[in-house]
Amino acid sequence: MTSTNLSKLEEVCREIRDIAEKTGTKISGPIPLPVKKLVIPTRKSPCGEGTKTWRKHQMRIHRRLIDLGITDQRVMRQIMRIQIPDDVAIEMQMTTK
Repeated sequence: MTSTNLSKLEEVCREIRDIAEKTGTKISGPIPLPVKKLVIPTRKSPCGEGTKTWRKHQMRIHRRLIDLGITDQRVMRQIMRIQIPDDVAIEMQMTTK
């Protein structure tokens, strides 16, 4: 899961964790991954004259990883029904053994 808004990301992680605990599914996470920082330096003076002072705008992208153990259809349906904010992007990957 990725998001620029940390509080909304933590809220979605908490909801998934609650569902896993209620159903007895084995869960590991949410594991915080390194924060990606995008920095854009811009000149403060629009005309280019004066002192060379810079302003740095920064966007932080927070990421979390959740690993669910063996789940059944009931658990997956509950996870799919979670209201996900627009700020949060979720990528799911399912594997079979």
